[in-house]
Amino acid sequence: MSPRAPLGPSRYDPTGRRRPTSERWDIRRLNPPNRLWGSNGVTFGPDGRLYAAQFIAGQISAVDPASGDVEVVVGLDGPVQAPDDLAFGADGSMYIADLTPNRVWRRDPGGEFSLVSDTVQVPNGITCVGDRLFVNEMKTDGRLLELFPDGGDPVVLTGGLALGNAMQLGPDGCLYYPHMISNEVWRIPADGGSPELVAAGVHDPVAVRFDKGGTLVVLSRGVAGIVTRIDLATGVRTTVTSGVAGLDNAAFDAENRMYVSSFASGGVTEMHPDGRTREIVPRGLDGPFGIAVDLGGTVYAADHYRLARLTGTGADEPGGATHALLQFAHAVTADDGLLHLTSQQGEVRTHDPHTDTTRVRATGLSEPSGLAVAPDGALVVAETGAGRVVRIDATDTLTVLAEGLDHPMDIAFDGRGRCYVSDDRLGAVLQIGPGDGELTTLAEGLGAPQGLAVRGEDLFTVEVAHRRLRAIGLTTSDSRIEAEDLAVGLPPGSTRAHPEQAPAYTSPPHQFAGLAVSHDGTLLLSANGEGTVLRLTERPER
Repeated sequence: MSPRAPLGPSRYDPTGRRRPTSERWDIRRLNPPNRLWGSNGVTFGPDGRLYAAQFIAGQISAVDPASGDVEVVVGLDGPVQAPDDLAFGADGSMYIADLTPNRVWRRDPGGEFSLVSDTVQVPNGITCVGDRLFVNEMKTDGRLLELFPDGGDPVVLTGGLALGNAMQLGPDGCLYYPHMISNEVWRIPADGGSPELVAAGVHDPVAVRFDKGGTLVVLSRGVAGIVTRIDLATGVRTTVTSGVAGLDNAAFDAENRMYVSSFASGGVTEMHPDGRTREIVPRGLDGPFGIAVDLGGTVYAADHYRLARLTGTGADEPGGATHALLQFAHAVTADDGLLHLTSQQGEVRTHDPHTDTTRVRATGLSEPSGLAVAPDGALVVAETGAGRVVRIDATDTLTVLAEGLDHPMDIAFDGRGRCYVSDDRLGAVLQIGPGDGELTTLAEGLGAPQGLAVRGEDLFTVEVAHRRLRAIGLTTSDSRIEAEDLAVGLPPGSTRAHPEQAPAYTSPPHQFAGLAVSHDGTLLLSANGEGTVLRLTERPER
């Protein structure tokens, strides 16, 4: 991919023409910028466009199915923080399930917002039946409710949902909805009554939809992208595999064409009944966050809902291949054929990409971010939420190496085995003393340093606040700017507040711009502002 060719718009750069700059490094994107920044609930609007709720982005976009053009209609600086599903009422109003802050919104045809409810817990599946509004809760023992936008107390139709999600009215006047935990589909009359089990043993159901012929269509959230069709009259099931990992939702147009979204890799894809697919908006990276590269040159990106894989060749998918759906993967490092990851659920895991097996090394940590492998093989982790650095040995025993930090983000070791940590709130990179954990400042006054990597006698860090890469001499402590205008952090001009803490399975990702060094000396950088991985190759001296 040429670094000079226009690559199209992204969430970071609507023009598609901004480029990182460097006097010392050639910078190349391994994949194109992500145009949609995640996609969850999808539905057709009155104007014929497909509207996509983007949970990770905190925004809603409209997609033209014919051209693939994307327009942001609800920006990430508005009142909606974490939209996960949406529906249109009879008058053209858009209703939005705002998952993390537990709110349901109405956006009228003029673009004005009003709060419908802040009492629904983890609202997700939402649908309109004429001018009536229904929503369910994505939690154990969740509820399905009717809400009244013009006032009035909610009416609970039923409880006992085992993680509700996308639902729809069926041709029989019942609301159909999934139980994600128990792999079931249920229904209940829209006017109230007793819930009834429709189908059991459905593969990882995440969304329930009806095509124009009245066939029940159930999407799977698994890695294979399975779609199950059920004839309600006969109970006969057919399944197809799309290969779209982490399906989230679907919508049918007037000609019964099916369009699907993916919580794991975004995009919008047309899916034929036989499983064939056609990309409308290419899938992409929702971060990426942590970056690692193995000895073969394969790059792995921790992308919140999955572990993505990029080879840097033309055969790569725009967002990389989904190596595995690993929930809330936040940082990754490679060592001796294994991949070590942190999770926003508070876990540290070791994953074997050859056997596709994962071992949990630690649980209960507070927002673990970057990690590195120590010379003795132990894992050293920046426990961001606790302000400390911890060590996990081969027996999974955890000890504290250093504490009293503000917001530690990443870890790196130099060739002498010395350990370094970045702290984006302190604006510093510090060295951790062996044995006593004493912290010594290597560099300060930095602009939110996050990713760390050592190359020879230089330690590199990503200064997110200044959107640049800095090198710090390990023997001299001198520093220099190596690259600027990096697409890291939120788009320029954005001031989005991070949503309040939510249940683990609904937490949006914390921003983290990772950094790694390949065995050939190239640098890999997480351009999480646009959804790309950058490869930096040092220019030959002249």
